[in-house]
Amino acid sequence: MPGTNLTREEAQARAKLLTVDSYEIELDLSGAQEGGTYRSVTTVRFDSAETGAESFIDLVAPAVLEVTLNGDALDPDEVFKDSRIALPGLLSGRNVLRVVADAAYTNTGEGLHRFVDPVDQQAYLYTQFEVPDARRVFASFEQPDLKATFQFTVKAPTGWTVISNSPTPEPKDDIWVFEPTPRISTYITALILGPYHSVHSVYEKDGQSVPLGIYCRPSLAEFLDSDAIFEVTRQGFEWFQEKFDYAYPFKKYDQLFVPEFNAGAMENAGAVTFRDQYVFRSKVTDAAYETRAATILHELAHMWFGNLVTMEWWNDLWLNESFATYAEAACQAYAPQSRWPHSWTTFANSMKTWAYRQDQLPSTHPIMADIGDLDDVLVNFDGITYAKGASVLKQLVAYVGMDAFFAGVQAYFKQHAYGNTRLSDLLGALEKTSGRDLKAWSKSWLETAGINILRPEIETDADGVITSFAIRQEAPALPAGAKGESTLRPHRIAVGLYDLDDESGKLLRDDENGRIELDVDGELTAVPQLVGRRRPAVILLNDDDLSYSKVRLDEASLAFVTEHLGDFEASLPRALCWASAWDMTRDAELAARDYLSLVLSGIGKESDIGVVQSLHRQVKLAIDLYADPAAREALLTRWTDATLAHLRAAEAGSDHQLAWARAFAATARTPEQLDLLDALLEGTQTIEGLAVDTELRWSFVQRLAAVGRFDEEEIAGEYARDKTAAGERHAATARAARPTPEAKAEAWASVIESDKLPNAVQEAVIGGFVQTDQRELLEPYTDKYFAAVKEVWDSRSHEIAQQIAIGFYPAVQVSEETLAKTDAWLTSAEPNAALRRLVSESRSGVERALKAQAADAAAS
Repeated sequence: MPGTNLTREEAQARAKLLTVDSYEIELDLSGAQEGGTYRSVTTVRFDSAETGAESFIDLVAPAVLEVTLNGDALDPDEVFKDSRIALPGLLSGRNVLRVVADAAYTNTGEGLHRFVDPVDQQAYLYTQFEVPDARRVFASFEQPDLKATFQFTVKAPTGWTVISNSPTPEPKDDIWVFEPTPRISTYITALILGPYHSVHSVYEKDGQSVPLGIYCRPSLAEFLDSDAIFEVTRQGFEWFQEKFDYAYPFKKYDQLFVPEFNAGAMENAGAVTFRDQYVFRSKVTDAAYETRAATILHELAHMWFGNLVTMEWWNDLWLNESFATYAEAACQAYAPQSRWPHSWTTFANSMKTWAYRQDQLPSTHPIMADIGDLDDVLVNFDGITYAKGASVLKQLVAYVGMDAFFAGVQAYFKQHAYGNTRLSDLLGALEKTSGRDLKAWSKSWLETAGINILRPEIETDADGVITSFAIRQEAPALPAGAKGESTLRPHRIAVGLYDLDDESGKLLRDDENGRIELDVDGELTAVPQLVGRRRPAVILLNDDDLSYSKVRLDEASLAFVTEHLGDFEASLPRALCWASAWDMTRDAELAARDYLSLVLSGIGKESDIGVVQSLHRQVKLAIDLYADPAAREALLTRWTDATLAHLRAAEAGSDHQLAWARAFAATARTPEQLDLLDALLEGTQTIEGLAVDTELRWSFVQRLAAVGRFDEEEIAGEYARDKTAAGERHAATARAARPTPEAKAEAWASVIESDKLPNAVQEAVIGGFVQTDQRELLEPYTDKYFAAVKEVWDSRSHEIAQQIAIGFYPAVQVSEETLAKTDAWLTSAEPNAALRRLVSESRSGVERALKAQAADAAAS
């Protein structure tokens, strides 16, 4: 029984048989304010290559009322089963199908999501179709290579706005008739409707005029910084159109900030949806603005790579996402007047860290993953698909040259516009423009899993002159359970030479002689260019972060960096050294207590706020999971004391001050520290420049709830100050965080024993439930998790089930017992491949933490 799955073989057979011409979709959403179900009428025109052949169309709906194929009525009870409508006896050539169904609104962020704003009690709706959820709204051939045109007609409540891929028409009698789209895939079609607030502008250049729109709920309108969003959008239009040499391919570009969105954003053609947390209600650091800008640029890049030219099947999802991830960072780094020219530092600090973590899990896979069905792809939106792939593309750019890379991309867009492709199509274009044979490169980098380690091997004479220099490459064994073999790979890297400048006190790289770029291949690569030179204070492999590998410092460089990490003048080498130290901590090569000491010695000099905030998260994680349990409380005390000292010392009103306030709130523990949080909430104490605004207040409230200072009365009181959707989520987190058996039981029941919570509220409850300093209180839920998770997975939608499977796994119970219980469940429960993967990944985290705790204990 297929259920809601679709295999690659089925999709290939259907694509061989059918060519889809057009969809006409009529949706009666006039009852959207009340919810329930709605009428969906789909007319599809398509061609069949054979007479008498059978196929099927996809639909997930409570009821199918009519199915008419080529004028003949089919019995819905006979042809509609398992999310499919059977299509028997197709005609050779043109066929016309009409399906009338009752479809359902959702609260899971899949299909047509419906949300009621507690501020104005109005409903706001949006679609989310990637991977296979257009079929929740209309009957569709749900695979990316069956492109077609889509014409939507929507009946909506009076006074609402309806937005889709095509330009928004004037409604007549509350009916909105959109013009057909260009040929696109089902998963990037979209509808957004409700009494949304909007701001409009236009992008104009050389006779081109593209209408721009930004939308959000009216309750967020006062916080919508549309000028900043338009500025980043225009920057992207300028840079992408120049680099791609192809005009923006759709008629308008709307960006819609929507509620309860599961991901960061979705690249619907001409109608991009974003999570509305990107409309900042309170002060945030510049790192948050940079992240939002990166997301804006990522989705805009998809208009060409993904929407204009689309993968044939989901095994090339990585290329879709990796290209957009590379393009977002490159645009920020190189576009004139970019506000974030240091974006490669952020990339190294966040994307690379994500990729390295993912690539060391038992589920690691080649970048070009083997996607056999929809279940495979749904769990493959991971750090390899996005971050490792983008890292490898960055190296490919260094390997072939940026001009040749974009020349190949330009040829690729022109040749395949509005069509579907495979990886080989892009590589073929790049081979032509660069003159490089990329087949061996592709095999090494895209078809194998795992991560390499690069180490310098240095010999010097008595005067400190280098007599021998080589780079040793290692290919550690893949994690237990991973498929394939580890392998050595070709790397294009730079070697950076840094010395301390006497005047400035900064670690600098000589502009002329401080950088060598070379190809590393095989186990040992000699670097004769460095022989005969005086050994500098720090030798940094993979400087400029061109390649994808773990990097280790030699003993002398490590000792120097330990004392001077904050002294690098440039942010990128600092970020690379921070990342290396974190990687060593995760690999049990550096004790958690020593990582804490390293961070405390250098973070005061770290100017990049994104790096500072990452260090905050990593230190807390290291102490919570990687430190010897016997030393944990002392390390938390040391860290929390430092966060308060940095908070008091930070420049008034600065990003650093806000970041330290959040870090302090996350681990405040002594009566005096908790008194300070309470006093800051009450306003009886202040810290100059620190605005204790709505979001920061909730951080304080949640911590005070988690330690038992606040209960229902205080949480309800705070919610009364912030009766918004965000306030509802924050209150749910605070209630679930309370350190009582009753609070935990209530939170658990609301998620496991009921399926009524919307996706965003469920996520908030899970986030509050899991508190790292409540291990004993949470211990009974290990067995409860394993008793419930398979039934949850089988009965809930993918997004909801995945939240639970990952979020409620007993990751804070770092013990051999947790590993044993996990192994027993994996053996007895016989979960499907997707659930097995998620649980195995979580198990791997416990196993890693046990090794790190042993290393930390040995360092005591």
